[in-house]
Parts: sequence; structure tokens; C-alpha cells
Amino acid sequence: MSVGAPRGLASSGQKPITEILHPLSAAEETLSPGPDVTVSGGGEKDSGLTNGTPVETSSPASASLLFNRLQLEDDLDGDARDPYASTETRDLFVTVDDPKKHVSTMETYITYRVSTKTTRIEFDLPEYCVRRRYQDFDWLRIKLEDSQPTHLIPPLPEKFVMKGVVDRFSEEFVETRMKALDKFLKRVADHPVLSFNPHLNAFLSAKDLNKRQGLALLTKVGESVKHVAGGYKLRARPPEFCAMGEYLDTFTQKLGTIDRIAQRILKEQSEYVTELREYGTVYSSWAASEEELRRPLEGVAGCVTTCCGALEDLSENMSQDFLPVLREYVLYIESMKNVLRKRDQSQAEYEGRLEAAILRKQEDRTPMPVEVEKCQDKVECFNADLKADWERWQRNKRQDFKQLLTGIADKNINHYEKCQAAWESLITLLQEKQTEDKTSETN
Repeated sequence: MSVGAPRGLASSGQKPITEILHPLSAAEETLSPGPDVTVSGGGEKDSGLTNGTPVETSSPASASLLFNRLQLEDDLDGDARDPYASTETRDLFVTVDDPKKHVSTMETYITYRVSTKTTRIEFDLPEYCVRRRYQDFDWLRIKLEDSQPTHLIPPLPEKFVMKGVVDRFSEEFVETRMKALDKFLKRVADHPVLSFNPHLNAFLSAKDLNKRQGLALLTKVGESVKHVAGGYKLRARPPEFCAMGEYLDTFTQKLGTIDRIAQRILKEQSEYVTELREYGTVYSSWAASEEELRRPLEGVAGCVTTCCGALEDLSENMSQDFLPVLREYVLYIESMKNVLRKRDQSQAEYEGRLEAAILRKQEDRTPMPVEVEKCQDKVECFNADLKADWERWQRNKRQDFKQLLTGIADKNINHYEKCQAAWESLITLLQEKQTEDKTSETN
């Protein structure tokens, strides 16, 4: 049983997941793949985005006011619902930054600085600073999955080069990976159970990691689980976990659709910028041969250049901030499905042992074996831990997508404001030119 596992959720008066998760409507085509899972002490509904319906009917005066308002709501909601979201109650802070490239005769790789500040007695020092490469993060995640099988382990960015990135040592790729590694480590450090894992302690403080032992142990554990549950077919997954599985399937489909459309938009924007630059160049060359129209033509060329820069900024935001979040949650869904499969294996093991024990009891009236009770306790532990992590994941998802969509709105507003200002300045220039022409004709 996991240390600190939230046992007894069903008997504590908390609403079961089936009362929180509602069926997904076939006609629902909004970004949210399902209804909000409300998790608050007072039973009040979360004030986040609900099926695309705005919180207030009146819009703020500017994008910055919208961002500040939502950010304030995020802070208030987080403090009210999740004690681990408040910096005053946290005692473990980690940061991943400062990527460095290492070149040797055997290989070339990137390391990242992992800084830790803590007041926990499990650590010998209050501060640590070590350098880790991607495979060290991968080792940590494997060890967490091995030692905490009942919990949802946050995903790592994919090991291989992401789609659209050719050079894995490019500044853009390294920056994107560094942000993802930082988010992974912060999620682990903020978890009430995973943050006390001794392997995390070693990752944050040890100069050298002994990774071979962990990989060998993982292989043995994986084989034993497969052997125990492989010969028994699960009767039926409980309704609340069926709802989780259906939610994840629908969420995956919607994220996939959004990702494909976003990729097409990026491609079209890139082609449009190329054409737009050629368009501006024509006006610049034209201005060189038309003295009387030089200022208006140069003005058009300048407007086109401004629009190109604004569109490039918008595309960069989508490729570096929007798409990575989508991919992270696709990987998160795979991690959640993996925990669900492990829970099913644990239930199958319990049901198989229980049926065998019942048959033996009917034949020779032997008491119920202790192994059956241990299997039952393991299933209950799985259920409790998975429900707690599911609720925590839903909270994080709402906050992440609220910030993501707010950022998209803000970036789009900035883009169109720049374009509008550029073309309005051209109108002023044309009006001044018209006034000059009339004055010259009069004289």
C-alpha cells in the first residue's frame, strides 16, 4: 500500500466519480472533452470555462484585463481546492534550467541544471544543484512507475525528435524540452505521495545515479504481474472507472483533431508569410521607380512587413506553447490508461484468487487465505489512489487549458492590433499625401 494513500474514499462521504462524471454528448464539439469535474470543499461549481460558456456576459475592456482576471480566479480556485498549490504549504521546490551541450568522442548530449530547495528532513541539505540529462529523467519516471504503481506518473516529453523539428540540438528544441522536463519535475514534486519517493530524493541530490538496479527490478516486477493476471479475464470494470476510460478516449479524439487542424494552420501561415514577403518586395521595388508614389508604396511595403512579423510571432506561439501542451496531455492520457490497466490487472488477480479460494472452501471447508485479503486490500488501494490522482489531474487540466486559451486569445488580439495599427498609419500617410497634392495644385 502506498504511503499516504487516500484510503476509504467511498466511506468518507465523498461523491463517487459516477456522480461527478456525466455522459459526453455526441453533439458536444467544444474544446472541453467532457464536463468539468468539480472538486471543492464547499461543493461550489468551479468558475472555469464550462462547455465554451463565458463566465460573465460582459467582456473586459482589454486582453490584459481578461488575463489578469482569469489569473486571479486561478489563484483563488487553486488555494481553495488544492492545498499543494499554495507556496506557503509546500516544502519542496525544484527548477530545471540552464541547458548545456556536451560533445565527446562517443556521443553528444544535453544536460540540464536541476536546482532544489527544501526544508524536509529526508534531505541532508536545504539546497542542491545537480546536472541531469534526458535519460536520467527517464530513469526517474521508470522508478516511480515501479515503486508507485497505483499512482498516475506525469509524462515526459518524447525521447525522439518532435514532429517538425529536424535538429534535436537546436535552440528551439532544447528550450521546448527543458520546459517540459521542468513541468514534469514540478508535478512530481507537488504530488503528496510521489514527492516523498526515495528515488526522487536520489535524483535531486545524488551526484551519480545507480540506474541499472532499477531497470532490472522493473523487469522482474513486470513479468510477475503479467504472470499473475495473464490467465484470468476481468469480469467487469466498475462503472466509475468505465466512465474514466470513455472520457479519456473522447478526450484523445478531440485533442487529435485539434492538433491536426493546428498543424495545417501552421503550414498555411508559413506559406502565407512567404507569399506576403514577396508581395511587400514588389511594392518596395515599385517605389524605386515611381517618385510621386514613393511614399504611399513604401508605406504599403512597411505595412506588409509589420503584418509578416506579427504573423510569425503568432505562429511561433502556437508551435512553442500551444502544440506542446496538446502533446503533453496526449501522453498524460496514455499514462492514465496505463494505470487503469494496472488496476484491472489487480482486480483480475483478486477475482481469480477469490474464486479459487471459494472452490477450495466448498470442498474441504478451509478458511479464506490471507493472500485473498491482501489482494482485496491492493484493489482498494488502487481505487482510492487512482480516484485521488484523477481529481488532481482534472484540476491541473482545467488550469492548464484556461491559461492556454487565455494566451491564445491574448496573442491573437496582439496580432490583429499590430496589423490594424500598421494599416491605419498608412491611411494617415495617404491623407497627408492627398493634402499635399491639393496644396501643390492650388499653388
